[in-house]
Amino acid sequence: MPFSKFIEIGRIAFIAFGHDRGKICAIVDVIDQNRALVDGPCSNVSRQPISFKRLHLTKFRIKFPHSASTRVVRNAWMKADVTKEWNETSWAKKLAAAKIKNQMTDFDRFKLYKAKQTRNRIIHREYLKLKTRIKKSPPKLKLKRHANKSAAAIARHKALKAEPPKPVEKKEVKKREKVVRKGRPEKGAKKAQKLEKKT
Repeated sequence: MPFSKFIEIGRIAFIAFGHDRGKICAIVDVIDQNRALVDGPCSNVSRQPISFKRLHLTKFRIKFPHSASTRVVRNAWMKADVTKEWNETSWAKKLAAAKIKNQMTDFDRFKLYKAKQTRNRIIHREYLKLKTRIKKSPPKLKLKRHANKSAAAIARHKALKAEPPKPVEKKEVKKREKVVRKGRPEKGAKKAQKLEKKT
C-alpha cells in the first residue's frame, strides 16, 4: 500500500510535545520546509506557526481553501466530525488510557492489582475444569475425507484403488565393454612384462 500521509492543506496532525501537547490541529498553510501554520478551533489550539518536528500526521484530512480563516476551518472540522473520528481510533484510546493510568494513586493501583488477581484466578479455575473434562472424555474428531473433491475425482480414486497393482518389469542393465585405446597397453600389462623378464 503506498504512503498516503503527507503534509498538505487540511491534514489533521497530533501535537507531540510543547504547551499544546496531546491535542490535534489542522494544517492551514505551509510556511517553509520546517514550519506550518496550524489551527484547531474545536480542540483549543490557537492559530500559530509550529515546527514539523512537533507534529505527527494522522490519516484524517478535511477540505478547505489555502490559508482559510478560523471560521472556515471550524465549519469543515464540524462537518467531517473530526473529534469523534479521532476519539474512536486506537491511538486516541491508548493516550486516554495512559492519561488515566498516570493519574492513579497508590490505592487505585492496589485495587487494580487485586482486581487483576481475582480475574486471573477465575480464568485459571475455569481452564482447569475444561482440562479435566477433556481428559475424562476426549472429543471424537470426525475426519471428513474428500470434503473438497468432486464426485468424479472420488470415483476415479476408488477405481484406481480397485485395480490390482501392475508388476514392475526389471530392466536388464548392459555392462559396458572395456575399450582399449591403441598404442596403450592394458592395465597390468607392464607388470606382467617385468615379471617375465625377471624369470
